[in-house]
Amino acid sequence: MPTAARRARLRAMTSTAVTAPPLFTELRPPLDPERALLEAERCLECGGRAEAPCVDACPAEVDVPGFIGAIADGDPVGAADTIFASNLLGATCARVCPVEVLCQGACVLAHEGRAPVEIAALQRYATDLALAHRRPLRAHRAPLRHGRVAVVGAGPAGLACAGELAAAGFAVTVHDARPEAGGLVRFAIAPYRLQREPLPDEVRALDDLGVEFRLGDAIDSPEALRRLEADADALVLACGMGADTDVELPGADLPGVWRSLPFIEALKTGEPPAVGRSVAVIGGGNTAIDVVCEARRLGAAEVTLVYRRTEAEMPAYAHEVEEARREGVRFLWLTVPLRFLGTRRLEGLECRHVRLVPDEGRGRLEEVEGTEFVLPVETAVLGIGQQPRTELLTWIEGLELERGRPAVDAATGRTSNPRWWAAGDAVNGGATVVEAVHQAKLVAASIAEVLP
Repeated sequence: MPTAARRARLRAMTSTAVTAPPLFTELRPPLDPERALLEAERCLECGGRAEAPCVDACPAEVDVPGFIGAIADGDPVGAADTIFASNLLGATCARVCPVEVLCQGACVLAHEGRAPVEIAALQRYATDLALAHRRPLRAHRAPLRHGRVAVVGAGPAGLACAGELAAAGFAVTVHDARPEAGGLVRFAIAPYRLQREPLPDEVRALDDLGVEFRLGDAIDSPEALRRLEADADALVLACGMGADTDVELPGADLPGVWRSLPFIEALKTGEPPAVGRSVAVIGGGNTAIDVVCEARRLGAAEVTLVYRRTEAEMPAYAHEVEEARREGVRFLWLTVPLRFLGTRRLEGLECRHVRLVPDEGRGRLEEVEGTEFVLPVETAVLGIGQQPRTELLTWIEGLELERGRPAVDAATGRTSNPRWWAAGDAVNGGATVVEAVHQAKLVAASIAEVLP
């Protein structure tokens, strides 16, 4: 088909626009049809005898050259079919995947000194278009099978696993305490990455595939768990992690002191806090980076990230640290908080410098007496990780734990209780959405082999 005709066809197919969140500018705005076509035509469509580097770098094993080739040929809906064949949450992953260290980071063009193909943007373009036109996630569903599967948790791992099992012919029910599906994607990923869309469309598409959702259904007692077990042949633990890790610092109960998850949830549910002029965020992971960037977007003029180690040791992705730096965030390395200061509300954060003392591991932290200082702030956010859901886990008979998380077989996700499997953050302690999808696919394949 001539290029001009392909572009006209694409414009006609993309009449449904995706609206950006009103309060936040997206990090990865959508491509228009012409830009998508031009970007797709840059792809070298690597592969052939060996797997393309971008496919090797994708935990969900999406056929990247295949779907980009379909876009270049004027068939973005066919491109979406290729994506959904490997990743039922392809639209969400297009927005939140750290592609800089995955598929785009592996792009051959980047290794030749050129800009890598915008794989995430092209994936969003194709999947959003398909979802808007109610394209089925899978062209065919396997014949119905007798097994019944209960999935605890409607986050990425639970949604992906439920969809794979439904496509394989099983009766699948997803239970979640919240009234809305999505888990961490809906409530704990910063809105400049993803506000709410495309989750409603993905959930609708999973429902069309045969997944039953029971939202607002908390498994909040051993008795509720036993009733769930009695009604299922296999069960999947995909409930993620629990609340923020407790930090016992004086003044932590002052107004203006937040934990990271409630802070981001307030943004995601349309109730952004008034952060004032100055904000401090304590932590060094990706969530802490999300919070400092959103604090800037909320109008804070001075935003400081306080981290106890050095930049080289931060668990956050280096490219995201650079994004925060470009937005004017200040970093205090080798610094620990001592207490929150204020009378009626937060007024300052007292800190102290530390030094790293070499040992057999990452180095021992040693506080340096006499280096105390006060950072004037109106808002402080603790972003240092989450706790395992230990109470729920102890209700599952025979479930072995490692560091407070279910011990699983790496190849199948099966736990020490043969009726239970587990995937996602509940197992790995907090990783990417696409890694949750990868684990969910392993679990679904294992259950399909075990159940009749």
